Amino acid sequence: MSIRIVLADDHQLFRDGLSALLAQEAELELVGEAANGRTAVELAGELAPDVVVMDISMSDLNGIEATRQIVQRTLATKVLALSMHSDRRFVEGMLQAGASGYLLKDCANEEFVRAIREVAAGRTYLSPAVAGQVVEEYVHGERAKAGALSRLLTAREREVLQLVAEGLRTKEIANRLHISSKTAETHRQQLMNKLNIHSVAELTKFAVREGLTSLDK
Repeated sequence: MSIRIVLADDHQLFRDGLSALLAQEAELELVGEAANGRTAVELAGELAPDVVVMDISMSDLNGIEATRQIVQRTLATKVLALSMHSDRRFVEGMLQAGASGYLLKDCANEEFVRAIREVAAGRTYLSPAVAGQVVEEYVHGERAKAGALSRLLTAREREVLQLVAEGLRTKEIANRLHISSKTAETHRQQLMNKLNIHSVAELTKFAVREGLTSLDK
């Protein structure tokens, strides 16, 4: 029985490389590709893959928020983070969102395939490069303030925060999220009040610092 996979990464060439690699493995089947987190969430719901291989820094909806939505909506689907970031905030963010594994993009092909198999089997896989003190602190609950952003803002407010930081205006955010402009503005005002932030520039800095988006997009 094959392991059905969706690839979510905003770089076409990188997806092409992974697709070619997966094609060499008889039991691994690529069933869908996504260039951003929002499409990944949609494909996970439509295709119910066994594993979603998820990049973190993507526009529109980042990998952390996409993972959270996939895990909540598609219980049988596992998420394997595949990122260039070994920074603690990204590792913890993905694990808190419900990812079953975390792998760095400079890993060997064999490790990539092994990680998919482990996650699909219901086990956790962590790249040796990130399975040190940072992950130990998270697993054993030694960081009392871990997940503060998740507790502070609602899922919709986090989505709005990312889109504001990426330069979208209120009407554009409303269209993207299929809500009214008034509702979008309300969400933006609420997250500003909660964060005690009063300008788009400050919101952007906060979103980048928390790993919701990046300035190189």
